[in-house]
Amino acid sequence: MTFRPGSQNTLTVLLLLIIALPFLDTAVLNSASGQDDSIAIFDGKSLEGWEGDHELWRVSNGVLVGETTTPLEKTTYLIWRQGTVDDFELTLSYRITGGNSGIQYRSQDLGGFRVTGYQADMESGKNFSGILYEQGGRGIVTKRGEKVTLDTAGVKKQDSLVGTSQDLQSVIKSGEWNQYRIVARGNHLQHFINGTLMSVTTDNDKSKQSFSGILAFQLHAGQPMKVEFKDIRLKRLRLPDGRKKLILLAGRASHAQGAHEFRAGCLLFQKCLEKSIGEKLVTAVYTDGWPEDPTAFDNADAILLFSDGGKGHPVIQSNRLAQIDALAKRGVGVACLHYGVEVPKEKGGPEFLNWIGGFFETDWSVNPHWTLVKTELAHNHPICSGVKPFEINDEWYYHMRFREPNNEVIKILTAIPPDSTRERPDGPHSNNPTVRSQKGSREVLAWAYERPDGGRGFGCTGGHFHENWANNDFRTLILNALVWTSGLDVPKKGISSQVSDIDLTKDLDPPPPPRKKKRPPRRPVSSP
Repeated sequence: MTFRPGSQNTLTVLLLLIIALPFLDTAVLNSASGQDDSIAIFDGKSLEGWEGDHELWRVSNGVLVGETTTPLEKTTYLIWRQGTVDDFELTLSYRITGGNSGIQYRSQDLGGFRVTGYQADMESGKNFSGILYEQGGRGIVTKRGEKVTLDTAGVKKQDSLVGTSQDLQSVIKSGEWNQYRIVARGNHLQHFINGTLMSVTTDNDKSKQSFSGILAFQLHAGQPMKVEFKDIRLKRLRLPDGRKKLILLAGRASHAQGAHEFRAGCLLFQKCLEKSIGEKLVTAVYTDGWPEDPTAFDNADAILLFSDGGKGHPVIQSNRLAQIDALAKRGVGVACLHYGVEVPKEKGGPEFLNWIGGFFETDWSVNPHWTLVKTELAHNHPICSGVKPFEINDEWYYHMRFREPNNEVIKILTAIPPDSTRERPDGPHSNNPTVRSQKGSREVLAWAYERPDGGRGFGCTGGHFHENWANNDFRTLILNALVWTSGLDVPKKGISSQVSDIDLTKDLDPPPPPRKKKRPPRRPVSSP
């Protein structure tokens, strides 16, 4: 059909484009406009951010090289350590000389540079490049040219072919540079080589499918081989079908073991959420205060900040306040736990009032240790679903600074602190005349805020002692809050979870090294 300016056909096409525009995939629009919002995850200079056997992997002339010169007994991998992948688009150029290799994605780390999971295959031969292979599992899932759907029991159904294997092999340049592109969106996985679709997989197999995991490159066991990668770029995709993504940011270790266990706490929350919510909520944990992954927040729906606060709060360093503020204005939820609710009044305070509705303000808020008594929970709020009043000894901060009018902030958990907590000497965190004058008052210890931009905020002042996550009600309250902040519906009975003693101890930070005793200064030797 021929289209001419001013013709009826042209007007029809324009109308169809206007109608379809809101539904077009962002990646398609960006491709059509020449816009590339992917981010390089290999600097072309070093293996920084990657981990593998350094005798087998190196960087040479801007290229990441994996090479064996003698037969390799066991398959090994170079693993990207800056983050994990969920829904994404990965593009790179590769060249392979001899043997077989692949790109592992949404995979699991077995330790010792061993990996299991989805693999986009590549080889120097003519049969397997472009297929979907499951390393350590189902083997070949989708051959080149196939469009496959696996049902919930793993039974494979062959849909229409995307092409013949022989024709698709003809677009691959043997021994030369080729471009690989992987698009993983939900359970829909596509592999492209040199712009040509090689295989399509829809994985509904409940026992085998994976929605997140590590990214890695393979050096295959067997005869000597060489594989090279360059121009490695990652673009995260917003999760479809009502699924959400939660980023859990764990601060650096700062206290004795068992207190301020940010890493262990975030990993525990992740485990509980994965077991109870499953694929509806994808989670990613970043430790040591802030992600090295430059793409970490690109498809986030919510962020948990569980870290030391005050002037050392990770979010007030560099330009991070502006970064999180931009996400919040996009509707991304923000949750803060324990010391993570404290930021300086001038730098961070205004943002926290906008993000979560309140914060710990020095010379106004206080941080005593005490046991909850006479607790009350918000009626009919999703965060309180399945939660009963509980009593726990913790460092429960109170007398928060809330936004005005403060009726916009929902009081999730309240209690009456002992009068003794208001009798401490005045100090930036310990007491002040206002707190002292309000003995017997009920205080807000956890709160929720629904922002005008549609995003959600949550704050809770408890969480000093890691062992307190053994309390079912306290743990459920926090898990409910994370689900709610992410934009999902909380089940009427709350998020069901169980933790064992092993769960509560296996990820604890190592005890700090013992302090060296200072020797007393030597007395000067008197002269005779």
